[in-house]
Amino acid sequence: MKLYRSRTNRMLAGVIGGLSESFGMNATLLRILFAILLFSTGIMPMAILYLVLVFVLSNKEGY
Repeated sequence: MKLYRSRTNRMLAGVIGGLSESFGMNATLLRILFAILLFSTGIMPMAILYLVLVFVLSNKEGY
């Protein structure tokens, strides 16, 4: 399984959309889970993780 950023299912950079496609999950549920974790951890750890994933994950090929 290859992780990537989605080019079609995106709100900001496509990280959560790509993760939802890779794991076969609903993107909305994954975004809600991310938001809950974002605020429950004090914002910075999840924000840093998201920024790292923006630069580490490549865009999905073929689009």
